[in-house]
Amino acid sequence: MSQSPLKQRLAAILAADAVGYSRLMAGDDRGTVQALDAARAVFRSQIEAHHGTIIDMAGDSVMASFGTAGGAVSAALAIQSELLAEATPLPYDRRMLFRIGVHLGDVIEKADGSVYGDGVNIAARLQSIADAGCIAVSDAVYGVVRGKVDAVFDDLGEHQVKNITYPVRVFGVRFATSRAELLAQPVESARAEAHPGPTSASAPPASRPSIAVLPFTNMSGDAEQDYFSDGISEDIITDLSKIAGLMVVARNSSFAYKGKNSDTRVVGRELGVTSVLEGSIRRAGNRVRITAQLIDAANGAHLWAERFDQEITDIFAVQDEVTQQIVAALRVTLQPAERVLLTSNRTHSVEAHDAFLLGRELLMGFHKTRDMFDRVVASFRRAIELDPRYAEPYGGLGLAYCLDFQNRWTDAEDSLSVATHFADQAVEKGPNEPYVHYVAAVVAFWNRDLEHAIAQANIALALNPNYALACGTRGLSEIYIGNPLAAVPFIERAIKLDPVFAQQYWHFLGSAYLVAGDNGAAVQAFRERIRLAPRTDLSRAFLASALGHLGRPEEARMVWEELMAINPQYTLAEHLARLPFRQPGDLERIRSGILQAGLAA
Repeated sequence: MSQSPLKQRLAAILAADAVGYSRLMAGDDRGTVQALDAARAVFRSQIEAHHGTIIDMAGDSVMASFGTAGGAVSAALAIQSELLAEATPLPYDRRMLFRIGVHLGDVIEKADGSVYGDGVNIAARLQSIADAGCIAVSDAVYGVVRGKVDAVFDDLGEHQVKNITYPVRVFGVRFATSRAELLAQPVESARAEAHPGPTSASAPPASRPSIAVLPFTNMSGDAEQDYFSDGISEDIITDLSKIAGLMVVARNSSFAYKGKNSDTRVVGRELGVTSVLEGSIRRAGNRVRITAQLIDAANGAHLWAERFDQEITDIFAVQDEVTQQIVAALRVTLQPAERVLLTSNRTHSVEAHDAFLLGRELLMGFHKTRDMFDRVVASFRRAIELDPRYAEPYGGLGLAYCLDFQNRWTDAEDSLSVATHFADQAVEKGPNEPYVHYVAAVVAFWNRDLEHAIAQANIALALNPNYALACGTRGLSEIYIGNPLAAVPFIERAIKLDPVFAQQYWHFLGSAYLVAGDNGAAVQAFRERIRLAPRTDLSRAFLASALGHLGRPEEARMVWEELMAINPQYTLAEHLARLPFRQPGDLERIRSGILQAGLAA
């Protein structure tokens, strides 16, 4: 018998697989089969529409070949868009989501249409790297389709994949919803955004310019002026963060270098940025002198340097000039909407801005006490007296009273209501200020209005794509509303933007994986949180739950003993009662892990 002829050719291979298929079958086999049939129909329709050929549809997986990489990626985007739209109305635990990988490479094709080779293998490995509802492609695909497909590609770095001798550079693909379109959405519908992208989809591409703004040195000879130099530094961070084409490290991580004589090359390496801005501020009477220099983090070379000696009333113009010079030096292209955001001042009152800077600096400090709260409130109220239209002090008051609600510094029973009042005023007065939308998201979260929290975090991120705190709040809200895997890319983005102060984000990440049932990933995240914050009690409780689910009761008991040594009064029931989980099953999952470990829940 003669052998079938083999044909070698270049093809774009799409590989897809359903997430949690066995779990779905165990919960509702008939419903799962119906959902799988519906998903297969979507795959067939979109693959054919984009001139592809189905190779296999065994079990819950799909494989197809395309003559062009653009056709494969366009089909993948259309498939995910349609599948996500169908899944969104369903409870989280009943959603059938797919991971998709696309690779362009040589394949060997048999006469019956079946294909083999590294092109197929790599596509399958890429599929396993993608998150639920997301797409991952190889650098071979990216090189062909960039600029030709209406999507955003995020560099996820090199991955060593199984049975492939060389590392594969992976790009996450996400829908190219513009910031202007997102802002145009009504607040109630902002959650309709389908999905942010793969697990690390929000991480910036390696080729994107990135910057850390170190706190400007206070040269005034008066330590009481630290708030002013720190505030100007943070204002520059905020302005630069509004630029989508630039990755900007969060304030917390940049300010970890305050007072240290750090080599900018070391800072760049530790924070993962290509450039560092440093400088000094001297304030004397009604004049301010600012020096600033932008440094290439790879070799220490100066990219730009300038000195400004101005009246204090010109401080806003100086900030704008510094921002514009950095943008020019880094060759970043500004979009028209970004130019508008950068040139709009928050207030025309220097005195009001000064009062706001003092209140914000106190609120950001580590020593949160009743005295701090009183000083913060006084500073923000003074700013409002000087400029009643100034939105950010209203946001500051909203955040301050929200912290009072959590910490009970005062005897007020209505602190959260007061926080809500000021947050609403802030949004009304400053609809284009990311800070006030972040505050509104935090206040809504503690009001257990998770839909509104997500909507406000969406707007904050549309105005400021580099806003680590808004990323964290968006991710946390997704966890508690019942969409833990949707939280992951936002939390990982927050870790990337704020690597030095990422302790809380590692707990959020562990919580997302624990609720989603990925206990192995949860254990890793909680252990990292404990490494960074050794005295944490809640992360140890959740770690014990994940270990219980994994059938490792002895490890869970050891963790629980550590928890009791740190906080002998700790009870899981009281802690869980304070957390705004929307789905009772998510709470029960945490408790059941503790019980499986033989511990008292």
